[in-house]
Amino acid sequence: MVANRVAVGTLENLGLGEGSALPVGTPIPWPSATVPAGWLQCNGATFTAAQYPKLAQAYPGLKLPDLRGEFIRGWDSGRGVDGGRALLAAQGDELKSHNHGFINEYGTATAQFIAFTDQNNEGVDGGLREGSRAWTYVWLASTGGNETRPRNIAFNYIVRAA
Repeated sequence: MVANRVAVGTLENLGLGEGSALPVGTPIPWPSATVPAGWLQCNGATFTAAQYPKLAQAYPGLKLPDLRGEFIRGWDSGRGVDGGRALLAAQGDELKSHNHGFINEYGTATAQFIAFTDQNNEGVDGGLREGSRAWTYVWLASTGGNETRPRNIAFNYIVRAA
């Protein structure tokens, strides 16, 4: 119960206690695993309008968003950056389309400077070449982990329930 009293005191100090100007249902990052009284974790849980009538106005589907391990993205609202999505719609991960390629070079017995680059003019390799030549340059490297993500810090998303 000490942890809950500290959390309540912290909420009051932040202006997020009972009577807060922060609307019911607004997700906020919370730096503790302990969810304070009067708040719910954004974990995909369902609720009834009888339990939380004001929360039901914010989430008419009567289900909290599951923000565990997720980033919040601003709704497009007609801007054209991420069109076609409804409010509260989840979106899977994706990598931006990009190219990989290779170069085949065949030549005759002349002296000339030959340079090879990738699609983005990176990774230049070249030199003065004489005589017959045949090269195949292939670059397909796999690096990284099992997801694409920006740098981040983990917080617990919670909403005030009423």
